[in-house]
Amino acid sequence: MNADMELKTRVQDLVKEVLLTLALPLEPVVEERDDCLRIRLDGDGGEVLLEKRAAALDALQIVMNSVFRHELPDRHRIVVDYRDFRLGQDEELRQTARVLADRAKQTGETQELGPLNAYARRIVHLAIAEDPDVDTESIGDALLKTISITVKGSG
Repeated sequence: MNADMELKTRVQDLVKEVLLTLALPLEPVVEERDDCLRIRLDGDGGEVLLEKRAAALDALQIVMNSVFRHELPDRHRIVVDYRDFRLGQDEELRQTARVLADRAKQTGETQELGPLNAYARRIVHLAIAEDPDVDTESIGDALLKTISITVKGSG
């Protein structure tokens, strides 16, 4: 078994163990993407993961990243999703970031987004990095930080 396959199997096994402990009847499916290992939780009965703005889903994702961070390729993360909640949230966040970048370019004024956790900040930074005319910066010293979006050369 190659190293990638072994890692995917170990990730899947740990998620299965956590789901079993939590008595959640879900089946994890690990998919390798360009920038992440995506764990899709299939099945019914996982709605508790999406309560309180998906706090439990976030917690599971943080645990998985903490356990496997030294084994993941550079700049890779583990993303845990249930019923495509994260796919929708991530795309909405990317669109918001682009709108704010456009507003910064039109007005010349700094735009702010947040407070956001590390995962959400990464989504915003990557979305804005596609635009050569604007920069982003995380501001704050807690787990939740605000992102400042500025026109290059104006900051």
